[in-house]
Amino acid sequence: MGERVASLFVNVLVIGGSSFVGRAAVRALVDRGHAVTTFNRGRTPSDTPTSVVRLFGDRREDLSALAGLSFDATVDAIAYQRRDVELLFDALGDRAGYYQQISTVAAYEPPSFEGANESAPLLQLGEIDPNAPVTSETYGVLKAECERTGRELFGLSSGYLRPTYIIGSHDHTLRFPYWVARLSRGGRVAFPGPRHLPFQWIDARDLGEFSARLVEGRVSGAFNVLGPSPSVSFGEMLEVVASRVAPPGTTLVEIDSARLSDPEWRQRFPLWSGPLAETLMTLDNSAALAQGLLLRPLEESVDDTAAWFADTEWPERWLSDDGGLLD
Repeated sequence: MGERVASLFVNVLVIGGSSFVGRAAVRALVDRGHAVTTFNRGRTPSDTPTSVVRLFGDRREDLSALAGLSFDATVDAIAYQRRDVELLFDALGDRAGYYQQISTVAAYEPPSFEGANESAPLLQLGEIDPNAPVTSETYGVLKAECERTGRELFGLSSGYLRPTYIIGSHDHTLRFPYWVARLSRGGRVAFPGPRHLPFQWIDARDLGEFSARLVEGRVSGAFNVLGPSPSVSFGEMLEVVASRVAPPGTTLVEIDSARLSDPEWRQRFPLWSGPLAETLMTLDNSAALAQGLLLRPLEESVDDTAAWFADTEWPERWLSDDGGLLD
């Protein structure tokens, strides 16, 4: 993974680029020999490679740092509302070069069958404002609109990556790190059932590497960037995590989903999609594999996350005693 290739682009712009997904995209591009420029607000502590040119501004208020600049490709890792894409296009137009957007599987209408591919329909705005605040209810439909806006403005030669849950170190969402950290504590560990619900993921490093590959080929279209396919179960995923980090005597305890009807449990038990997972976590990744997507073993992601999170304090929002579910 991460082999160096001849640089096909003189300059690649990454919108974002300081944390998690954007960080992974930047590092993959640099490792593969590209010149990289990032644009972000500069508020997130960053370990950006010294070769990267860093530009600062707010994409919704001030894109003046991009004035007069041209790029061979632009990777947009932080488009969440229609205006995000519109303002970027207004600032760069054709000077953006090949445009690639990091989207999400949440942009799909819930598939009616397992193994859906990229032809599955996307969510429609309906009554929702295309620039509505981003919430758990609006996130998917707004991301779908960002894709449509990208194609409308940057053209059909643009590319769209649709990952599912992204895992690994530097994860500011702390979703996967919760399970790594919780199982590291041992004891009886509650998790939401049913344990057989399917689960798919992508390591941020694999997503970044795939993004770079598509940038090099100016590959257009949408791709489900995820694995494994066929899926494993949520319970099986947790067992792999436990095998890497849990002390002897650790026990995974399944909680009946009927006890978790309060939406608050979705926040308390990250990565759990409930019944929606039955089709949304069984997506086909064959198109991405054909374009060179490589998936590292889950064990590598667990080790990477555990090492990164080792000295971090336990966040207040996390369960520390399993919320009384094991009483």
